[in-house]
Order: sequence, then structure tokens, then C-alpha cells
Amino acid sequence: MRKLEEYISTGGKVLRCGYTTGTCAAAAARAATELLLGGTVPSCVEVKTPAGICVVLEIEQVEQGEDWAQCAVQKDAGDDPDVTDGVQVFARVTRANTTGVTIDGGLGVGRVTKPGLDQPVGSAAINSVPRAMIDQAVRQAAQEQGYTEGLAVVISIPQGVELAAKTFNPRLGIEGGISVLGTSGIVRPMSEEAMVSSIQLELRMQRAAGHEQVLVVPGNYGRAFAAGVLGLDVTDAVTCSNYIGATIDEAARLGFARMLLVGSLGKLVKVAAGVMNTHSRVADCRAEVMAAHAALAGAGLQVVADIMDAPTTDAMLEILQEQGSQQQVADSLMERIALHLAQRAGKNMQVEAIVFSNRYGLIGATAQAGEMLSCGNAFEDAWIEGPSPSPRCGEDDAG
Repeated sequence: MRKLEEYISTGGKVLRCGYTTGTCAAAAARAATELLLGGTVPSCVEVKTPAGICVVLEIEQVEQGEDWAQCAVQKDAGDDPDVTDGVQVFARVTRANTTGVTIDGGLGVGRVTKPGLDQPVGSAAINSVPRAMIDQAVRQAAQEQGYTEGLAVVISIPQGVELAAKTFNPRLGIEGGISVLGTSGIVRPMSEEAMVSSIQLELRMQRAAGHEQVLVVPGNYGRAFAAGVLGLDVTDAVTCSNYIGATIDEAARLGFARMLLVGSLGKLVKVAAGVMNTHSRVADCRAEVMAAHAALAGAGLQVVADIMDAPTTDAMLEILQEQGSQQQVADSLMERIALHLAQRAGKNMQVEAIVFSNRYGLIGATAQAGEMLSCGNAFEDAWIEGPSPSPRCGEDDAG
């Protein structure tokens, strides 16, 4: 397999880029078209990606019938931890009675079952940019052979049936396989942009389904607390990871009316300082924020110093409980969290938050969070009515 010699620098490391499934599909389709119409297939095919980078991919698994030809390209994701790295992407090209080029998905390529995605319901999950790349590659090969009739292309990724379970596809309504993706044709090792794009896609899906409110959790802890303690249906919960601000921005842009954010103190304490990207590489101000609010609550110099030295927010909470100011600190934190969430969301979307600790349970809630939980059918059955959260630190230790 010929690897892409294109590199980027991220996080202090130099990482090798790779090919998208769309680039692989386009190369395989071009090779299959050359084989079908010209009788021979090159060992390698060059594809110009939308990023402007020309890549050369090796051709494998060559097969041919009377009116069809099939070739494959092995996916190289570079240094990105992509579950599709190493899979074979097949393109089968057949002479057709129609005009132009038609593109469909075969084994291992998912089908769209919900509105809001790049392709309409019922279509193969081959996004617009890869479709354009495949179309262009096939047309160019046909033109070079002097062929003007129709061609039908079917893209298959046999391993995609199994791999789909490791992706967001089942939650997004893509069934039966993976998606053929790529906007640039080049895989750049997982970046903030890629993660935010995934979050935006989930939000668009929910908005397209008519939802006016959304449950957001940073990760598995938030999802478990929302389901197990608050009694919420987390089927459609959006995982925002560290990108709280970007999630709020997109939800507001899409016109959601309400958002409920459920997260651990370790993440959301940073929001009390206005930090909307909570990755520790961006800002690890947990101790500073907790110490500041402890000081506002009247804690002495030694308590503040102990909090600054504590390794975790749970350890900080233990100090506050021993000192007796945990409730004042929790209330103060929730006021600031509410302030910054409201400022980020703007006037047209309500954002409330519930904060918990895996050790101490419920820590606090913004003023209107309880009303969101008790909305019942106003949330169109996307939520299960659960217990109204008490903002008392440590009073729900069973959670």
C-alpha cells in the first residue's frame, strides 16, 4: 500500500495524513472504469483531491465480467485513529442504459434512514463531496476512452458492516454500514475541527427531526448520571466532549429553544470562569476557580491554600465539607455557570446546567434546570420525567 507523504504539526507532534474513504472510492472507480472500457488497469491511479493535493493510490482486487469491472483501494488513514484504516474500498462499474454516471452503495455502505444528513432518506451514505469526486474520476476515464454512454457505480466496503457499530452511524440513522466521507479528500489526524463537526452533525439531525430542546453531556459520566439519577432518556443526548462553547453556538444558530447541560464538576467548574473549551491543554483552572469561590464564601487562607494544592475537584469538595462552606461555594459556582452559559447562548436560547460529582452526587443546578426536568410532554417524549434536582451539595450522595 502506497502511503501518503503529507504531514501536519499538531499538539507538538508531527503526524502523517491519510486518504479519506471518498478519495479511495474515487480512485477505485476510476481504475474500474479504465478496466471496463479499455481492457487494462493501471497499478496506480492519481486523484486530485478537493484540498488541491494530488495523491497516488495502488489498485488491488481486480475483477472483470462481460459488462462490468471491479477494483479496490486500501484505506490509509495516516496517523489518525480512524476505525476504517486498512479497509478495502471497492468500486464496481457497469455499463448502463441511462445517461451520465449513477452512484450507489453496496455491502458495508450505510443507508440514510433519518432526515438532516448530507444525503436524503433512502440514499446510500456517500456524501456530496465524495460523490462529486467519484463522478469526476469516472467521467474523466470514460472521456479518455471515448465512451459517451451511461455508467453505474456501486461502492462497497465489506468490513463496513462490522465497523459501523464503532461509529456514530447507528445513532444518526445510518444503517447497514459506514459512511463514505471527506470534504478535502485528505484525512488530517483528529483535530478540534473534526470533533466539532461531529457535534454539529448530531445537532442538525435533531433539529431536522423537529426537536426544540437538546440534552448535552460532556461524556459517559454525564450520560450515566442523566439516565441513572435524573431519569432522563439519553438516547438522543449529544456528547460535546470539551467543546461546550461550540455546542452552544451551533445549537443557538440552529434555533433550539432550550439546552440542558449535565456534567461533572471537573468539567463544568471551568465554565464558572467563562472557559468554554474545557480541555486541560486549553485551561486547567479547576483549583483556581474553586479557591476563588471558597474565598468569596469566607474560607480562610489555609483552606484556600489547601484547595490550590488538591489534585481533584472531589478532594476540593472534601476540604470544603470539612470547613463547612460547601453549600455556599456550590451556590456561588452555579450562579457564575448560569451567567456564562446565558451570555454564550444569547437571548433566544435557554441553557441550564446540572453539576454532579461521581463521589458526592448532585452538586448544584442552575435556577431553571428543575423546570426543564419537569417539562414532561413539553419535551416531546424525548425526556423521561425525573426527580427535580436539589442544588444542595452532598445531599444526594447516593447519586
